[in-house]
Amino acid sequence: KKQFPDMGVEVMGAGISGNKVTDLQKRLSNDVLDRKPTIVVIYIGINDVWHSQNGTGTPVDKFESGLVDIIDRIKQSDARVVLCTPSVIGEKHDGSNELDAMLDQFSSISRRVAEQTGSSLLDLRKSFMDFLRNNNNINQSENILTSDGVHLNAAGNSFVAAQMLKGLGVAVEHQKPVLRHVVLFKFKEGLTDDAISEIVDAFAQLPKQIDAIIEFESGLNISTENLAKGFTHCFMVTFANVAGRDAYLPHPAHKQFVELISGKIEDVLVADFWSNGTGNGK
Repeated sequence: KKQFPDMGVEVMGAGISGNKVTDLQKRLSNDVLDRKPTIVVIYIGINDVWHSQNGTGTPVDKFESGLVDIIDRIKQSDARVVLCTPSVIGEKHDGSNELDAMLDQFSSISRRVAEQTGSSLLDLRKSFMDFLRNNNNINQSENILTSDGVHLNAAGNSFVAAQMLKGLGVAVEHQKPVLRHVVLFKFKEGLTDDAISEIVDAFAQLPKQIDAIIEFESGLNISTENLAKGFTHCFMVTFANVAGRDAYLPHPAHKQFVELISGKIEDVLVADFWSNGTGNGK
């Protein structure tokens, strides 16, 4: 809508939580075709696989025939189809998630159906796995692009939005997810204001010395909840990916900063999280 303001673009969500391909078949006419779409994105398969754990998943033959039926009916209405492969159930990148083999099988079906029906393919499975291989170095099962291994977090929604735009051939202005590195300091009692200012200033100089840092923010704790436990200074260092953070930690400028604060910090808290990348610049 932003890039093509004169086209009268209307985006209509027709997804329902928990649906499988058979559910889409049942409600395709009322929820999609009756709204006269010009492009229909089919993003299905996670529940068809995931629900197999409780015996309510979708057999592979019904998944394939269901996709073919849906696409045939959409094309009869003269709408263009973009078929997505299912993404992830667990974010480990080495094939060790419990349902990886089944997800790969269902993704292969979607790829085959897209080719056979002449539909556009958006291979989310591949995009997710490529991203996780590069940005999940400790091979955790969640909290990269999902909150629980299945449901997308803010970074995941942002990531999918960018893939959708690419699949539609739209120039992507959207930022990729970024890695936030949060640091909280509790200074030793009696440390002078000048010494604290030196540390704060030195931290603020790191973005100028380390190219891997793409954003930096800092400030004093002003919470009124009395839960800070003595932590007074907050810093947020942002990296484009895990490789950026891993280059930052052993960087000579960072090591020099660590030497500067040695013996002056009572306690430090560090946490990293993925964000949709809407923070401020350096």
